[in-house]
Amino acid sequence: MVLKSIKKSTTAALLFALSVGSGQLSAQKIPAEKSDAIISKLMYPALEELKDYVSIPNDALVAEDIDKNLAWSEKAFAKRGFKTDILKTGKLPLFSAEKTYPKNTKTVLFYFHLDGQAVRPTEWFQKDPYMTVLKEKSADGSFKEIDWNLLKDGKINDEWRIFARSTSDDKGPIVMLLQALDILAAQKQQPPFNVKVVLDCEEEKGSPGLKAALAEYKTQLMADFLIVMDGPMHATNRPTLTFGCRGGTGFSLTTYGAITQQHSGHFGNYSPDPTFSLAKIISTMKDDDGRVLVDGFYDGIKFDAEAVKLMAAVPDNLLEINDRLQIAEAEKVGKNYQESMQYPSLNIRGLKAAVTGKGGGSIIPEEALAEFGIRLVPETEGAHMTSLVKKHIEKQGYTVVDHVPTKQERMAHKKLVFMSNGGAGSPAFRTEVNSPIGNWLRKSVTENFTEQPVIIRIMGGSVPVVPFIQTLGVPAVIVPMVNMDNNQHSPNENLRIGNLRMGIKTCLSILTTPI
Repeated sequence: MVLKSIKKSTTAALLFALSVGSGQLSAQKIPAEKSDAIISKLMYPALEELKDYVSIPNDALVAEDIDKNLAWSEKAFAKRGFKTDILKTGKLPLFSAEKTYPKNTKTVLFYFHLDGQAVRPTEWFQKDPYMTVLKEKSADGSFKEIDWNLLKDGKINDEWRIFARSTSDDKGPIVMLLQALDILAAQKQQPPFNVKVVLDCEEEKGSPGLKAALAEYKTQLMADFLIVMDGPMHATNRPTLTFGCRGGTGFSLTTYGAITQQHSGHFGNYSPDPTFSLAKIISTMKDDDGRVLVDGFYDGIKFDAEAVKLMAAVPDNLLEINDRLQIAEAEKVGKNYQESMQYPSLNIRGLKAAVTGKGGGSIIPEEALAEFGIRLVPETEGAHMTSLVKKHIEKQGYTVVDHVPTKQERMAHKKLVFMSNGGAGSPAFRTEVNSPIGNWLRKSVTENFTEQPVIIRIMGGSVPVVPFIQTLGVPAVIVPMVNMDNNQHSPNENLRIGNLRMGIKTCLSILTTPI
């Protein structure tokens, strides 16, 4: 299942350390013009390294492929002088890399994941989703393949994109850090803090082994700050710092008709249709403006003046967002997009009742099923939120059971629903913007990009940050570096080359900023 053994050091790593270690100085800020020129020269090697990395399939359901990714990662970090380790868990392992410097007293832990979403090759506009293809946007907005060798001449267009699974989520950011480390080494400099790296092998599967592994390897992974390099930048592609993310839980509702499907001609107007019962329950949960009507659902959500100012400063273009989504108007939860992310949300993930289209028939279904998702924020807790939903359904006159109902229960209750829920789910987190880690990162980005970063108080998606915060007691900030429209989790995932350039610069900025 996992690599049997991996050497903790290699001859290449030793030579690397001897060549750059003894003469290294504490990191100095590299002037922007110089760093930009250096990064430009590194773009082709960086793209080639990323091409090599993403060519290794990385679906976490295929352990043998994860082994190959671990081997690649071990070699890449060892080449940069890191001590590497494979941390066994009850599931797939974690990859760990560490490089310490004698005079440094602070440690920063960088989190990435090396696994990717499964691919459906027939839905990709290229032969192999794991083989990178260079493309350019056409006038009609579509992307056309161009020759990869165009990258060799150094005249690289930042708007070109490379398409392949995990170019953005999340191998691209790993390569960005590796390239920034190479720049420091070439300048005979070292970071002003010790560097630890952890690569999650099953983030796309919910990181089932992470929490227990963090407890087991707590001493090895301890750090002063945690930086999560996952997720997209703001849509403007301006430098972005994200200080939190929503968590999630879920539940399902099943309503019942007759014990088996019935012919609608024989039993229409007699045997209850469970789909209408389910639809009635659903219709009580939100008003016409999209606000959840479950009592207590938004309790505890308050914004002080600083938070309101922070969210209003994010340069969102609501007209562009609505145009991209092709919606007439947004739901009325919060005053703007950023405020809407600060509230828990309730959505239907899927519906099922009988069969539609080919294979359908004139029947009354025996049951109807809806699966719901709740996005959590720091003020909410998963089990409490699902309990509020249960109470709401009971107020509509339904008997709610936590099991498939018996014949006696079905015949005793006209309004009966089976509720199955996911419990606490994954919690949310939010770090204060004006915290030590927040001030440090803002300083780093501002000095190197000569502009203030876009500050996101909390983003809508989820990453497994909370186990680190709870187990290691470490403050965390997400530093996203890939383009928002990267199609992560979907066919035709891509990375804008300009984001690769900015990502290397962002990593270099962090690696040269004292804490």
